[in-house]
Amino acid sequence: MIELFTADTPNGKKISIMLEEIGCDFKITKINLFEDEQFKADFKKISPFGKIPVITDHENGQSLFESGAILIYLGEKYNKFYDLKDRHIINQWLMAQMGIIGPMIGQHHQFHHYNPGKSEFGEERYFKIAKRIYGELDERLSSSKYLAGNGYTIADIATFPWIARHEWHDIGLNNYKNLTRWYLDISKREAVIKGYDLLKDGSAIPLP
Repeated sequence: MIELFTADTPNGKKISIMLEEIGCDFKITKINLFEDEQFKADFKKISPFGKIPVITDHENGQSLFESGAILIYLGEKYNKFYDLKDRHIINQWLMAQMGIIGPMIGQHHQFHHYNPGKSEFGEERYFKIAKRIYGELDERLSSSKYLAGNGYTIADIATFPWIARHEWHDIGLNNYKNLTRWYLDISKREAVIKGYDLLKDGSAIPLP
């Protein structure tokens, strides 16, 4: 059984979606970020930087932090969405999500959504970067059904929850036809619908 320690964030949704896709036995332990539960001593034993998500695999006692590392672990363990022959391409797009897409769109959230008016420089900078990311993903998806090729992989699972906050971005997802096609395709997957609502509070995937 996999225990997922998480909160309702894009990085948390990556793992709940993956677990639903795999169909394995799992449970969710909520970490309240607003009450700084991520910095408590017991949690930092399994997450040294006080970040979510974290999993504990109770079959072997293994705990892992960092969402990308967790996706790789689950993909390898269950042999799903991480084909050996395509791993160099999957890793490339997974690392792009972890190193570029998530951090840059995350900064766009901070300046544009959570703290508008506090930094004109920050708002303009990260809006431009987020818009460029939309364009780069759209270009990739003009020649590829999914990010790492014709098959749905952990790279798509990692990226989807960040684009799912498109209403916060004020970029206009519908302006990017290939990205929209990819987004709507993934939005229809039963496991994605279930995993997106990771806290079972009725959260629905926002459609463009």
